[in-house]
Amino acid sequence: MMEKRGNFGTELGMILATAGGAVGLGNVWRFPYMTGENGGAAFILVYICCVLMLGIPCMLSEFIIGRHGASNTYRAYSLLSGGNAWKYVGLLGVATGFLIMGYYAVVSGWCLQYVYASFFGEITGNADFVNHYFAEFSSDPWRPVIWTLAILVITCLVIVNGVRSGIERTSKMLMPTLFILLLVIVVASCLLPGGERGMEFLFKPDFTKLDSDAFLGALGQSFYSLSIAMGCICTYASYFKRQTNLLKSALQVSLLDTLIAVLAGLMIFPAAFSVGVNPGSGPSLVFVTLPNVFNQAFAAVPLVGMLVSVFFYALLSLAAITSLMSLHEVSTAFLIEELHITRRTAATFVTAGSLFIGIFCSLSFSDIPWLSFGGRTLFDWFDFVTGQIFLPVGGFLTCLFIGWAVPRKLVRDEFTNWGTVSCRVFGVYLFFVRYVCPTAILAVFLHQLGVF
Repeated sequence: MMEKRGNFGTELGMILATAGGAVGLGNVWRFPYMTGENGGAAFILVYICCVLMLGIPCMLSEFIIGRHGASNTYRAYSLLSGGNAWKYVGLLGVATGFLIMGYYAVVSGWCLQYVYASFFGEITGNADFVNHYFAEFSSDPWRPVIWTLAILVITCLVIVNGVRSGIERTSKMLMPTLFILLLVIVVASCLLPGGERGMEFLFKPDFTKLDSDAFLGALGQSFYSLSIAMGCICTYASYFKRQTNLLKSALQVSLLDTLIAVLAGLMIFPAAFSVGVNPGSGPSLVFVTLPNVFNQAFAAVPLVGMLVSVFFYALLSLAAITSLMSLHEVSTAFLIEELHITRRTAATFVTAGSLFIGIFCSLSFSDIPWLSFGGRTLFDWFDFVTGQIFLPVGGFLTCLFIGWAVPRKLVRDEFTNWGTVSCRVFGVYLFFVRYVCPTAILAVFLHQLGVF
């Protein structure tokens, strides 16, 4: 017999949980290196515009689908579509969230390893040593798998306890802790000699650095950062109360998500400029470049350097867990409601399946020939297929679904809480969902595939 559905108990808990689902390594890892590669402040301004024009309308669309359906993502789309082919857009969201969780857990496990390594002084060498340390650890056949298992088990224990006692309660603890750790490292970074150059890079726009790649990169980053089309937003919205103001909630979540992303840049760039490190170091920024930055920046006071490093990787781990919680809940809710099994059983199945994917994604960093093909490792293939194909396709179809397939009156009723909330911007929202968002998402999708 299917378990009774839960819901969020408080508005604060709902906002923190939903923001926690959006806030993750995309904010603290991907956003800073994207900003560094694309000129700093100018990229941030473009990114904020993309959040307003693309992120918030897409998030609102998933809120409407999730709350109206009051069920897992697949069933919510099915209910709104009358069971026609649009229901498979919901199924795509469930599949995307599950596949992302498998390889995302590997990177999340790396964060736990670096908390351990920072505390015990294992990454206190020069740049070559740090680079070698990461290469040796990531290609080890056992250690990354153990850390992947550890972070998946932690996530599973939260999910098993349900929406209020698990997701909401944990979010209320982790999100403030994450924010406090972030502020501590921001202050330490900004006080370093030469740190003002990093702040200038972050807040003084240089529009000569912008090109078409930067615009499309900001568009894609807004999509990735807000967890659009992964099933997370839609699933969490299914636990919203009927009186929840969806527009206000979308604005609050987007503001908190963007604030943490900008603070992550403020945490990293002053320290990087302080020791003369290139801010556009790319994806290696967190696990290769930053340990060297911390070692150099706090060489005079090694204890402070160790604490900053521990806090930083603890921050990354917390961000990873809040995202894993939302990804896990997408598949768990699907199994509970479609197979009519208990939450504990569903969560166990999802954890086991994610671990299975994670093991092979982790092993693909080792010298195992059959786990690399087409010039990519298995890990890279999961990242490519989900991030560059499934996410934009899911977002594109969701916009078409809400904009054209779902009755306008139903969308308006959900948007305005059945006439109890002002609807002055409803027409603007619908215009963006029908025309602007699909066009922008299609542009990102074609650009990622190398069409232009």
